[in-house]
Amino acid sequence: MNNNALAFIALGNEYCQAVENAREVERHDFVLTITRLLPRIYIAASDLSAESILTEEMYINPVLEEDYYESVRLGLEQLFGPEDTYLEVFEDDMKYSDTPIAASIAEGLTDIFQSLYNLLENIKDATDDMAQALLVAAKEEFESYWSRVLCNVMRPLNAIRFSPDAEE
Repeated sequence: MNNNALAFIALGNEYCQAVENAREVERHDFVLTITRLLPRIYIAASDLSAESILTEEMYINPVLEEDYYESVRLGLEQLFGPEDTYLEVFEDDMKYSDTPIAASIAEGLTDIFQSLYNLLENIKDATDDMAQALLVAAKEEFESYWSRVLCNVMRPLNAIRFSPDAEE
């Protein structure tokens, strides 16, 4: 495993811990942490190698239980309160709609959490070859889905972080 893969795994772990512990910190501190982590995760995921030694296609076994997902999402939703909802302009359905489409910071962050949590749980006991294949699967999942979620959720997080009402 190369240094970028290790950095990605470490950042994923740091992100998961921050999201799991969001209820225990002030919103301002959480937003500072997340807005520092997300761009680094984006870069590390983008730079993951897409080559695997295994010939069979690897997928990341979903291990995050729905109840835990919902608990994490609700905790984030409570943390953000009314600022959890934002208007999404980069939604595919937007080009066919006359009405704005609402999105949730909590749901976006929890979707990213779910992908990283599943990867971390699967990679713990994996052999080096399997770990590399799991990282390839994570990169594919990142490219096809959660890279967009990450970028979309940065905009409202940035607005919260640098709003005139933000704590110094």
